[in-house]
Amino acid sequence: MEQLPVSYAVLSHDEQSVVADRRDDTMKQMLFNWVPPAFVVLVVAFWAFAPDWITGAPWTLIATSSLITLSVLGLEWVHERHAGWRMNRREFATDLFYVVLGATAISWATATFADEPLKALKQSLGIATPWAMELPFLVQVAMVIVIIEFGQYWVHRLMHNSTPFWLTHAPHHHITQLNAAKGYVGNPIELFLISLSVLALFDLPLNAVFCGVNVLGVVSTFAHANVRADPPRFYALFFTTIRHHSLHHSTDYESTRCNYANSLILLDRVFGTFREGEASVVGQDDLRRLSIWEQFVFPFQPVIARMKARRGNAVRTAG
Repeated sequence: MEQLPVSYAVLSHDEQSVVADRRDDTMKQMLFNWVPPAFVVLVVAFWAFAPDWITGAPWTLIATSSLITLSVLGLEWVHERHAGWRMNRREFATDLFYVVLGATAISWATATFADEPLKALKQSLGIATPWAMELPFLVQVAMVIVIIEFGQYWVHRLMHNSTPFWLTHAPHHHITQLNAAKGYVGNPIELFLISLSVLALFDLPLNAVFCGVNVLGVVSTFAHANVRADPPRFYALFFTTIRHHSLHHSTDYESTRCNYANSLILLDRVFGTFREGEASVVGQDDLRRLSIWEQFVFPFQPVIARMKARRGNAVRTAG
């Protein structure tokens, strides 16, 4: 005999509360799933329509990048993905250090030792791309995204497949939780290498460059964030999500060799390194969180170990 559905009206007060809570949770989840693409749309709209005196100011990119990170950090408190990734004071202090490091020392090093020499080379060789200035704004932004991400994808992939480069990148994989600012955390050598690009060879308007950088920032921030948001399929087809990137931060080295794209997961799909899945526990080796000092000296550990071994052998021989 077919069982009739239970009417909401005949449920007890407690049962009605449970049903209402579940309905609210479902609506909240649906809303949060659309938050990452909504952030992307807002960023593009800002750089497309804001006055020139705002989009042309050097401080604007710093302000918008900071606002993105702070906003997503706030969302982590509203709808967290994993309790084990919850922000604490120690994590916040470490992340803040790396955010400041990235905005100051790493940015200066990239401009001084990469971007400016590349611009000088471009000028000396007479390289010009005036056609890029005539493209529609959205195409220019897409160019910025693809150019930056293409370089980062291959550098990142190299870091996972070459021991010397892995030693610079491994500290980023020793983080034991993911949250909105974790994309900034890593050894300074790696942070410099991953920031390199050939974007300086192209003539593009500043607002399109800043817009592309901010879009990448939005995607990367959500890809590291402790926010329970699973964006729609069309978004996840092109952009990296927390599901993709948490799998990349798996607890064994072999499982990290996938989903290399920081923001444009489409590159992994094209080059055959995409893997579906998700990880809730992240870290490497003994899953121990490294201090800032340990992250800084990590690439030199083999050299330090050899020096200690030689010193120990010398002491034993002398004795």
